[in-house]
Amino acid sequence: MKIYNIIMSYFWMVVALGSFGVVTYNGITLGFDRWASYYVFTAIALGMFFMKKWMMKRTEQHQAYLREQADKNKRNL
Repeated sequence: MKIYNIIMSYFWMVVALGSFGVVTYNGITLGFDRWASYYVFTAIALGMFFMKKWMMKRTEQHQAYLREQADKNKRNL
């Protein structure tokens, strides 16, 4: 599962970079008045990247806490 999470976090970064590139290119060639609103997709993809990173860190901390609690319960028995 850890490999999947890493791949998906970088997938969102690639989507953000690709979206930024396409929107910027089209904005330069066709006009930003028409394409500027599509930067929203870049912002959403970047948000997903950072949310994924944050959730991965949070999950690792929670798993460490659960392991600590299980070890504490084993010692108490």
